[in-house]
This record gives sequence, structure tokens and C-alpha cells, in this order.
Amino acid sequence: MQEKILILDFGSQYTQLIARRVRELNVYCEIYPYNHYPALDSSVKGVILSGSPFSVRDDKAPQPDLTAIKGQLPLLGVCFGAQYLAHHFGGEVKASNKREYGRANLAFVDKTSKLFKGIGDNSQVWMSHGDTIEKLPAGCQVIASTKDVKNAAFKVENEITYGIQFHPEVYHSTEGTCLLRNFVVGICGCSQNWTPDSFVETTVAELKQKLGDDRVILGLSGGVDSTVAAMLLHRAVGKNLTCIFVDNGLLRKDEYKTVLENYKELGLNVVGAESGDLFLGRLAGVTEPEKKRKIIGSTFIDVFDQEASKIEDAKWLGQGTIYPDVIESLSVNGPSQTIKSHHNVGGLPDYMKLKLVEPLRLLFKDEVRRLGESLGIPHKLVWRQPFPGPGLAIRVMGEITEEKLDIVRKTDWILREEVAKAGLDQEIWQYFTVMTGVQTVGVMGDARTYEYVVAVRAVTSPFSSMRRRVVRVVLLAQPTFSSRAAASSISPSCSRRWRALSMMAAQACSSSSASSSMLPSQARKSSSFSSVRAAAWESLVNSGSACRLRMSMR
Repeated sequence: MQEKILILDFGSQYTQLIARRVRELNVYCEIYPYNHYPALDSSVKGVILSGSPFSVRDDKAPQPDLTAIKGQLPLLGVCFGAQYLAHHFGGEVKASNKREYGRANLAFVDKTSKLFKGIGDNSQVWMSHGDTIEKLPAGCQVIASTKDVKNAAFKVENEITYGIQFHPEVYHSTEGTCLLRNFVVGICGCSQNWTPDSFVETTVAELKQKLGDDRVILGLSGGVDSTVAAMLLHRAVGKNLTCIFVDNGLLRKDEYKTVLENYKELGLNVVGAESGDLFLGRLAGVTEPEKKRKIIGSTFIDVFDQEASKIEDAKWLGQGTIYPDVIESLSVNGPSQTIKSHHNVGGLPDYMKLKLVEPLRLLFKDEVRRLGESLGIPHKLVWRQPFPGPGLAIRVMGEITEEKLDIVRKTDWILREEVAKAGLDQEIWQYFTVMTGVQTVGVMGDARTYEYVVAVRAVTSPFSSMRRRVVRVVLLAQPTFSSRAAASSISPSCSRRWRALSMMAAQACSSSSASSSMLPSQARKSSSFSSVRAAAWESLVNSGSACRLRMSMR
């Protein structure tokens, strides 16, 4: 039985981050709403209470039942969790004179505390709360303080119960990982044996037992989630797995052909369904974004169902659902806000009569990639750029036409190619082009043009720093080129500018939010956004290119 830490969620924006930090210690954990967690058994080694947007003094504040936890298992309350422990068990929590938000330093640390083993007196921590623990319950001992917060951390005597009013899971708590290690390893006694290899071994064994000789159908998207799910299922049931890859006409350049070739190399049994005309026909004249998503989703189901019906005796539907999809479908106070309206958490309609199997539903995206590497999936597939289910449809503003798709498909291809050449394809989280549908005046060669505007968006958010920077580059697109060579022959300067602008977007994004040590030397030359912007403008002025550039940072 896999040992684990339970994280009870009170609605904090940091709850997933707690889980990721614990997982990075090779310790398995699961997140549950505070009012809906499973029965405790010997596999549960400890419990963490998350923060919350609520105040413990609110009438509608969460009220967890900790009868089977407090005093029975190691327990760590974080922020709201700590304040709840203090408030509910005889202490006093009051509104702070001022909101305690931002960096603070520990002025006192109990060197005998197991929770603070190896953590110095002046360690930086991150505060984020409007309330503070004014008085601890009887039988509680202060184990850490800051200049302004006396009861920054405490322990309940004769229990393995701790409370901290800061967030160890964020980067700004410089020794937060050490504190979490002290709790899950030193106090809870977790063995740190949860690795990709161990996950493969246990998951494949469970799938074999669950599926037996049954036939399984899985919808492939070409992304890392469905690919890794397919390989796990393939190891479990072999030839009894049939994968269906639907070409909705909204894929990236050469996507359909490339994906089929890649999966053939992996030994997967893949059926392709070319249905672009059907999708585009149903999308004709539609401009409202949500309606487009609904049409694409329902059409996919129709096509998938048609192909699935050709497979006799299929009993299971495989999906690449991952842990954030599951978490975002739950809520501490009723149904969650709909974030991904095109994502199927819970499978396809009932009429398909298939049972659901989701081998990745407890993994985060970075863990899926680690698992893919462990399974021997080629690096290029594991680290492919994320691509949304509705495809290029959500990167075309307004009505979707073949002309607009052609432009965004080819410009996206150029951008991805140049970012990869620069060695930045793993530094930047996501980068793509968007067909704005807007036309504007430009100059191409010696002639005046009136062409569509294409936007380039590059986003990176180094996990360790929790910072995000967005670079937006807006430029004129030549809608008539059919290939890289054709584009060059029509307008060499425009083709060169595409490459330059793509690189500048990537460099600006990366150099603004990642440490210089993480970047290739070429990117490190642009040490600030200002220098990138100046270089971009200088390049454009000197060349007289038809492409216009505008960058903004937020």
C-alpha cells in the first residue's frame, strides 16, 4: 500500500503548490476538500491543513471535523490551518492591525523543535493573512516568531500537531522545503520511495488486474498526457489497446502526419480519423468563442463515437486526465468555477457504454513528463508544446476560415522552429501565434499592403520563483506564403523579421523571468526587456521591413 500525506484544502491558491513541494521530496500526497476526505488507514502518514481566503472568525468559515486526525496523526496547519487549530481549540485569533503580507524573517526559532531542524534564526518566510493568532490555546508552545508575529509557529504539547502562520511551499520562504521535509520525512516518517519508476511498476500492475483481457479505446491528442497514458495502458494490455487520433482540421502544420508516424515508432495501434471538413462545416459563420468550443467538443464526440463503434467488444475508455483537471473539478464550497469548458473530466457520454480508466489522474504535468522519460518515450514527444483540445480554433479570433487557419498554422510553425533552434523550447512554458482577424496598413518591398495582424505570445513561469512574464509581439503577416521557401521568395525581409521577432519574444520572456544561469548564452545577451525592445526597433528601422513590432510586458 502506497504511503501518503493527505492535504485538506480550504480553498487556498497555494494548495496545489503544497502538493507539488511534497511530491518533489518523492513523497506521495493527495488533495481533498476539507469536508470530503477518505477514511484514514495505515497508508496515511500525516495530514496538512491548507490556507484559505476565509477568516476563521467568519460565520461561513470552513469547519473541518478533525476528530480522527488531531492527536492521532502528525498534523501541520498552514496559515488558515494554523489559525483554525488555535481558534477552535481555545486560543484567540484577531484581525491584524495591518494585513501581514510579504517577506518576513524569523527572529526566534526553537532549536529543539523537529519541525525547524536545520533552519536558522533569520530565515526568510512568506506571510499572507489578514488575521493573526493573538493567544495560543492552553498547552501550546511557541516554536518560532518574527519581529511582528509572536506566534508564527507553535506545537501542541503531547501531540504531533504543529501550526505555522507562514507559507513554506512558496519560493519566498527560503527554507520552506527544509521545513516540509522535516515534517513529512522526519516527523511523519515517510520513506521517500515514490519515483517515476515505482509509479510505472505499481500502475501497470494495477491496470493489468483491473482490465484483464478487456479491450480499451483511448483518444490520442498528440500531447504528452495522452501519450504517456497510452504507453502505460499499452504495457498493461498490449494489442487490446486501440488509440484513435482525430484530425479536426484545426491541428498545427503537418501535425496529423507527424503524430501518426511518432506513434507508429512507439508500437501503438493507432487509427486516424480525418474529419476536418466536418468540423469546419459546423464552425462556419460562428464567432462566439464559447460556442466554438462547444461545437468542437460535440463534433469530436460524434467522430470518436463513430470510430469507436468499429472496435468490437471494447469495454474501457482511456483518458489522459491529470491531477489539476481533477482538482479544478472539485471545490471546498460546491461546484468549481468552469475553467476548461472543452475538457472532459469524467469521460464521454453515457450512451457510449464504456467504463473510464485514467492512469494519470493523480499526477501533475511535470510528473507526467518525468514518467514519460522513465517509460522511454522520445524526448521530442515528452517535451512537446502543450496544445489545447480545440486546437487552432481558439487562436483564431472571430469566424474560422481556411485562410485564417493557414496563416496562423504557418506563422506558428516558424515561431516554434526558431525558438527550438535557439535552444529555448524547454525554457519557455508556452509560445504560439494568434490570428487577430484585424487588418492594417504596411509596406512590403516597395508596395503598400493591407494585411492581417498576427500576435505572438510567449509565457514562462519558473516554478521556483513563482513569477510570470508575458511578452506580446504584434506584427503584420503575409497571408499568401505556402512554405518557408515561398515566404522567403516573396519577401525575404519579412521572413527574416519573423525569425528575429520570434527570437526577441522568447529572449525577452526568458530573460525577464528566469535566472540568467538557466538560459543559453544567446538569450543571456538580452539582459533586460528594455535592451530587447531597443534591439527590436533598431533592427526594424535599419531593415525597412514591412513587419511592425509592438511589445508590452505585464
